[in-house]
Amino acid sequence: MNAPRFRWRTAAVTSAATVLAGSGASTAWWMAYRLLIAQAGVARGVIGRDTSKPPEADGIYTAGCAAPEPWRTGQYADLHLMIFGDSTAAGVGCLVADEVPGVRLARGLAEATGRRIRLSTKAISGATSKGLAGQVDAMFVAGLPPDAAIILVGANDITKKHSIRASARRLAAAVARLRRADVTVVVGTCPDLGTVTAIPQPLRTVVRNWSVRLAKAQNVATTVAGGHAVPMGHLLAPEFRAAPELLFSADGFHPSAAGYELAAAQLLPVLIAALNEVTPLSAHCDGT
Repeated sequence: MNAPRFRWRTAAVTSAATVLAGSGASTAWWMAYRLLIAQAGVARGVIGRDTSKPPEADGIYTAGCAAPEPWRTGQYADLHLMIFGDSTAAGVGCLVADEVPGVRLARGLAEATGRRIRLSTKAISGATSKGLAGQVDAMFVAGLPPDAAIILVGANDITKKHSIRASARRLAAAVARLRRADVTVVVGTCPDLGTVTAIPQPLRTVVRNWSVRLAKAQNVATTVAGGHAVPMGHLLAPEFRAAPELLFSADGFHPSAAGYELAAAQLLPVLIAALNEVTPLSAHCDGT
């Protein structure tokens, strides 16, 4: 995710009018429009725009290692994990590398399997599903495809009001390209933006509805394209809603270290199970 720049179009206004007035009357439509515009401005002011870079996290992780080994050509890794998507995939909001979701996953794989895990990050803060094609292109330019990929994307598609159908289609295309290269793909679907308290009501209800719809579309798109979908919003929303002060970072939009830990805990078992479908990782790897 990235700090939202809400661009509310006709669909947004129509949805808001339904929430506020339950009527298609022009007066209600206009009032809803003015209210949403005002609330979008408030949300932008509260959230701001996080220009910080997440900690550098790439390298080779082994069980119990204090720090990763820098990756250099000619080094060996048993498994290559690559991270695609937006600022949540990159770890914006984290203060140190160990908090970054990719690092948590790489360490988790190393601990579960005893293998050497190479972590590479292609995710870019602010990316939408439109940016996935370029990230996958960059992967192919850089070298051989990884063994596994994690994709976290969707929140910016909502805040920029991209078409849900088009966003899901672009995700499916990225997953399909990776699968054709024999990459195991796990997608964390769009988070529930209704948990972001910096977005006032009724705007929060509108973006929650959109994010839930996108997550469902992403689930179908990922499965059809041969990937494994993890419904992040459904799994994490209750906890984020119950403890926003703990699970959101200082900007009120990106997860905190504790929030990313919860997210990684949902992704890791699915990743391990998906990799085991291809080649058993180790005798003691049971996906827990």
